[in-house]
Amino acid sequence: MTALTGNGTAQALNDKLAELDLAGRLALVAGLGGRSVFTTSLGIEDQVITAAIGAERLGIDVVTLQTGRLFKETVDLIDETEDQYGITITRYHPRQDDIDAYAAQYGLNGFYESVEARHACCGVRKLKPLARALEGASFWITGLRRGQSGNRADTPFAEFDAERGLIKINPLADWDIERIKAYVADNAVPVNPMHRRGYPSIGCEPCTRAIKPGEPERAGRWWWENDEKRECGLHVPESAIPSLESSAL
Repeated sequence: MTALTGNGTAQALNDKLAELDLAGRLALVAGLGGRSVFTTSLGIEDQVITAAIGAERLGIDVVTLQTGRLFKETVDLIDETEDQYGITITRYHPRQDDIDAYAAQYGLNGFYESVEARHACCGVRKLKPLARALEGASFWITGLRRGQSGNRADTPFAEFDAERGLIKINPLADWDIERIKAYVADNAVPVNPMHRRGYPSIGCEPCTRAIKPGEPERAGRWWWENDEKRECGLHVPESAIPSLESSAL
């Protein structure tokens, strides 16, 4: 898919998705043909999407990036979610040789020392597994919401991902956190118990802390960095992260 046709298709799809509810948005994408992949971090937004996929029995592959450094609560939730919805969540792990190469260059926990080292770790534990998870996919479904951070304030329902040659679908783009919580309560959706302990956004254990009252939802991610728009690289072009581009392993 070229950028020209991809952008046009994404815009037309964006307009259609804006008129539908969550189940309708997911069903529309699932019915378009081609492989649709939903990547879940097991956070509360992603659990809402998984619940909708399971309830509607949609033909969407559900996958997660098992980075090897997730909280135990997150790992346990994978099994609980599979059991509740009768689905398989495919785990994609980092390759050991990539982890070894990272540790040799930066140290196992070198991500605390520089932005370059942190992006390199995300590259090994997230970006490379994501590339394998999205092989052959036409549509990539995510739990991105406009209210999560300033970097995500303009999130559309559909956008063309030129680097990966597919269309990214963000079916919860216009949902706020109160709507998310209401859906969870109304549909008995299993969620990570860490949300109740002040962790609205949960990633790898060494890189996530609870937030303080009044802080943005993602303030607990990579909190030692100064950039308010910090990301791991999954949802921003690699060209926008020079340190990631220069330190890829």
